[in-house]
Amino acid sequence: MAFSASTATESILDDRSREIFRRIVESYLENGEPLGSRNLSRLLPMSLSPASVRNVMSDLEELGLIYSPHISAGRLPTQTGLRFFVDAFMQVGDLSPEERANIDREVRASDRGQPIESMLTEASRMLSGVSRGAGIVITSKSDPVLKHVEFIRLEPTKALAILVGEHNQVENRVIDLPSGVTSSQLTEAANYVNAHLTGQTLPGLRSQITSLKEQVKGELDALSQDLVARGLAVWSGDNGEGKPAQLIVRGRANLLQGLEGADDMDRLRLLFDDLEKKDSLIEILDLAESGPGVRIFIGSENKLFSLSGSSLIVAPYRDGEDRIVGAVGVIGPTRLNYSRIVPMVDYTAQLLARMSRNPL
Repeated sequence: MAFSASTATESILDDRSREIFRRIVESYLENGEPLGSRNLSRLLPMSLSPASVRNVMSDLEELGLIYSPHISAGRLPTQTGLRFFVDAFMQVGDLSPEERANIDREVRASDRGQPIESMLTEASRMLSGVSRGAGIVITSKSDPVLKHVEFIRLEPTKALAILVGEHNQVENRVIDLPSGVTSSQLTEAANYVNAHLTGQTLPGLRSQITSLKEQVKGELDALSQDLVARGLAVWSGDNGEGKPAQLIVRGRANLLQGLEGADDMDRLRLLFDDLEKKDSLIEILDLAESGPGVRIFIGSENKLFSLSGSSLIVAPYRDGEDRIVGAVGVIGPTRLNYSRIVPMVDYTAQLLARMSRNPL
């Protein structure tokens, strides 16, 4: 998502203007504070008076690249200015062998044989640790091969269906019970599944339950049959809303740092509300899929976080058949260290792709 006027704007700026603009943005990314003309004149490699610096700042303001948050204050980059900086000035280097080794070590920190969620959690935590934001990993829920199933009554009309996968991963789902289901029918339904349907994935179970419907009717009474269908056949169904996805977020505390006043807290609250909506997961995956490699979205450039004013750096990762199965990235304030985070997000996405094809 490039700022379309970047090239034209860059051609307008002379060396002096480019240097002043770059210093203002880098100062903002470093400490979040406005940079004034007096301090800026001391930082410049060329000799310019504060008055001359103010004249250049005025030109940059007219171009919409910087603004003054308060009267007589220094200048901060606008959202347009940040996009222009990312497109025209930012240099993204490659990671050093040591940095790659550190990422490998942290993401692979979960023990061999643990659920894949452990690996995703480590990836999210690692990205949080290297950024000022929250590390996120989004993945479509996998369809584990089942080893064992249980139904546990919670109340007269609800039960907990527990599915245990072949690698001991456990998924739980609260299901509504048909009227009149007894404890013995819960046990009967679980026994039937464990005897006939384990060793398959959930989509496989759905199709097999359909094909065995007449046989099931002969072996289970109607209520138990309905229970099996509710607990398994609908388990991984999408109810017309897209395949379920899970979101792993680590480092939310990072987003609390540097907040000033109720407005910042309200924006953070909006961000968390956005993240907790199922539609937002689908949108983040769509954002990651809509372009190659790492993508950067600043503030209102994507409607998902337009109200909270957050930036998103995101990259997709793919399975062995080159299908996008998830996304990894960082969400945080607009003054993220883009040049450092972009290559880390990119490498983490590549690592997750390799590990998802060859699980620990």
